[in-house]
Amino acid sequence: IRMAVSKSTLSIVFIVLGGLAVLFGIVLVFVGPIIIDDQIVKNVEINPNNGLSYTMWKDIPVPFFMSVYFFHIVNPDEILKGEKPTVVQRGPYVYRENRWKDNITFHDNHTVSYKEFRQYFFEESMSVGDESDVVTIPNMLVLGASVMMENMPFPVRLLLSTTFKTFNEEPFLTKPVGELMWGYDSKLVDFLNKYLPGMLPTSGKFGLFAEFNNSNTGQFTVFTGQDDIGKVHMVDSWNGLKSVDYWRSEACNMINGTAGQMWPPFMTKESTMPFYSPDACRSMELVYQRPGVSRGVPVYRFVAPKTLFANGADYPPNEGFCPCRQSGLLNVSTCRHNSPVFISHPHFFEADPVLLDTVNGLSPNEDEHGLFIDIHPETGVPMNVSIRLQLNLLIKSVFGISIFHLSQSGYIDGPVLNTFRTSLVVLPMVMEYMQYIFIALGLAGILGAVMLYVNDKVRGLLCLFCMFDKLKSLSTSQPASTINSQSTGQQIKVIILNAGIE
Repeated sequence: IRMAVSKSTLSIVFIVLGGLAVLFGIVLVFVGPIIIDDQIVKNVEINPNNGLSYTMWKDIPVPFFMSVYFFHIVNPDEILKGEKPTVVQRGPYVYRENRWKDNITFHDNHTVSYKEFRQYFFEESMSVGDESDVVTIPNMLVLGASVMMENMPFPVRLLLSTTFKTFNEEPFLTKPVGELMWGYDSKLVDFLNKYLPGMLPTSGKFGLFAEFNNSNTGQFTVFTGQDDIGKVHMVDSWNGLKSVDYWRSEACNMINGTAGQMWPPFMTKESTMPFYSPDACRSMELVYQRPGVSRGVPVYRFVAPKTLFANGADYPPNEGFCPCRQSGLLNVSTCRHNSPVFISHPHFFEADPVLLDTVNGLSPNEDEHGLFIDIHPETGVPMNVSIRLQLNLLIKSVFGISIFHLSQSGYIDGPVLNTFRTSLVVLPMVMEYMQYIFIALGLAGILGAVMLYVNDKVRGLLCLFCMFDKLKSLSTSQPASTINSQSTGQQIKVIILNAGIE
């Protein structure tokens, strides 16, 4: 009797514990996502009280690199005679880019203003070549001014040509990479800054990136997300402006999206990634391509659509960015002192094929020249970034020459990656798995209790069968003449009692 009671109690315990585990697992199915989403919201909003996300946003501990490739011109003299340019790619010349935010001011309307500064340091170990390498590129001062002045009266053009000769300025420059990047001494630049101040974008040495080092990208005002997480990092204004005036349509002048570093959380495959780029003077938008994994973190890859630099004829919404040329080129002259400068993907990737016929030495492909961002969709934090753009100069008698192209890349790694992965990837994943573990353990407990109960009943039935077997064997072993009705009845009771005890 003691054993039967013990098994019944054990069955009840298993059923109760199993039921509680199943109930807790079911509760986690509904409550777990709410808890996870709440943790994500608290960690991605711009809030000084959130150590992880605020530090990442403010000081950007992620390593960024700018890789610059120059197109060395092989045949400068032949180009002046009307031949097609032939170029050879040199580089990359890699620069580590430090970024940090300063002048941070929080406002009552759940926005924050800041300026982001940047510094560049040459990384020789990552580069193919040195800053002392000598390359030949178009002289932007001479060729750019020639195109800008081609419709001016002849005396003005003659004066311009005489000025160039006086200061020994040739159509092409042959100089070390370091000077081309960060500036070189030019008597023409000194003359123009002295007698025509404000004409040039630089007041000192003239270089492609002379104004970039220790500069900022303007004052951004973005939403903190504390009142609406769907607006976090979205730009409210740039330099106090809600829109720019570089382009010919209201839509093209709009400042849309984020500042290009983080996006709102809970992205889907239908989401897009809009951002405003001060360097390109416009807003851009990336679209979903495919899922993937970056350093153990699940990501969505977003890429530039083919319509990004399409002309107005191929894509009417881009009409506002015109005057246009072939698709694949963005005319940025209106925000670059009216110099004939165009932006494209490197090697005219995804551009009108006719552009490849204007220059010898280009070979576009997606792996080397495509633009993409791998982003963790639940948090809106980029895990791997590669922004690749090419600068092109329009010259007279020749459609254009590619000067250089650059790739800005960055990725989360080291302690920052470990903290991010633990807080915003591993822990939510563990919580998600736990709900199914509790349900499985609960069902296993209930199943075990049922099996124990059934086993006990089966054992009882087996004992009953044993009793009848003993009764049958006993009755057959006694002679019929010696068994009276009274003694037989008593014997049967004893046998039944004994069988019950067994």
